Amino acid sequence: MNTGNKNFASNTTKKSSETLAMPVEKTTNKWGIVVLVSTFILMIGAAFLVYNLQSDFSDYNTERMTTTWGLIFSVIAGALFLYRGGFFIYNLYLYFRYKVIKSVTDEELPTCTVIVPAYNEGKQVYATLMSLAASDFPKEKLQLLAIDDGSKDDTWYWMQEAKNILGDRVTIFQQPENKGKRHALYRGFNLGTGEVFVTVDSDSVVNTDTLRNLVSPFVVNEKCGAVAGNIRVLNNEKALLPKMLNVNFVLSFEFMRSAESTLESVLCTPGALAAYRSSAVFECLPEWINQTFMGRPSDIGEDRAMTNMILKRGNHVLFQRNAYAYTNVPERYSGLYKMFIRWGRSNVRENIAMSKYVFTNFREGSKIGSRLLFINQFLKIIMSYPLILIMFYFVASHPILFLSSTLLSILIYSSFPAFFYAKRYTLAESFWAYSYSILYTFGLFWITPYAIATASKSGWLTRELSTKK
Repeated sequence: MNTGNKNFASNTTKKSSETLAMPVEKTTNKWGIVVLVSTFILMIGAAFLVYNLQSDFSDYNTERMTTTWGLIFSVIAGALFLYRGGFFIYNLYLYFRYKVIKSVTDEELPTCTVIVPAYNEGKQVYATLMSLAASDFPKEKLQLLAIDDGSKDDTWYWMQEAKNILGDRVTIFQQPENKGKRHALYRGFNLGTGEVFVTVDSDSVVNTDTLRNLVSPFVVNEKCGAVAGNIRVLNNEKALLPKMLNVNFVLSFEFMRSAESTLESVLCTPGALAAYRSSAVFECLPEWINQTFMGRPSDIGEDRAMTNMILKRGNHVLFQRNAYAYTNVPERYSGLYKMFIRWGRSNVRENIAMSKYVFTNFREGSKIGSRLLFINQFLKIIMSYPLILIMFYFVASHPILFLSSTLLSILIYSSFPAFFYAKRYTLAESFWAYSYSILYTFGLFWITPYAIATASKSGWLTRELSTKK
């Protein structure tokens, strides 16, 4: 079993990643236990209610079938259940077919340019650069570029500190003003000389074998245009939200992207860790840097946009489960929903862009898998409004039945991500899957509808300096 522990290249790198990742303020075990116990009390209580309210559910179902809205609700709910169940089985089949590509030899490895854009990242950028420099990758084949995108804090100072230690192994640049992550990456792409570009977020650290594992698919598969890395949470000992997100990330990457990779159609290479064949990047670069949505320049979703454009040109996009990066995630609700809004808006935009080519003859070989992935994404978007209306209707008509049946559903459906995490990592942490599902169901259900309604808005939302920082 691959534990994915943070095995950095040296004690120096490990120390920097731990001490500079942000001030460590471990959440006491007491609060974690309280949340987990409360989660299970709620769900077990819901199961008890459902058992004791069987006659009420029966009466409700009978009553629902006699009204127009109730009939519509039943049809949509039934169709959704069949669709989600069928697609889950399909993903499970793809997951078991997924095979990670092992690292090639030093001689076979391509030259690689790693680009680290940073904005208001402070000390963490130093840890990022040190972990990259400690990679088990031929030094003569590795170019490391760090770009300060007009930060207002001491990010540039920490880049200079890394430069003082690493010397000519890293080259640092400073943008005269903040132009956004896309422009910082654009500068890096134009300065880079590698056959493969790797982008790493400035709040992330990598394992010693991450880079070589990440770029090996370009050697094995000549049609490979991009590769997604495996993202885990770095600050998952500090607060409750990162603990939940850590479990969710494992499902999102190690299950979902493994399935997408089997179809050679990973839909998003994450900004925290992604690799691109340089020739594929330069084919997309003019369109990518000048991308607009509803007449406005796009300054979010640069990773999803690059992936989409590379797919459109017929390239394969893969996922490497053995290429780990650990990244910081929001620790408070406000930061979490802003991150999800940004992702949601990008998802809406890029699904619209994908709809323009996915049903054409955009690449050689089978295109069915790419189309099914698109349809799945598209249905999630268009169903968000009907589902939220159905939810409000259910809440208004039978709140007790809604609450009990929803919590019981969470207990059932969240068991798979919990089991999956326990199988891959540890049993104790897997129970956060249930807490995350409750949080998302009751606290973040509005994200997709809101992201659709505000898809034309831009802004990073989570990179400005906080009072605490």
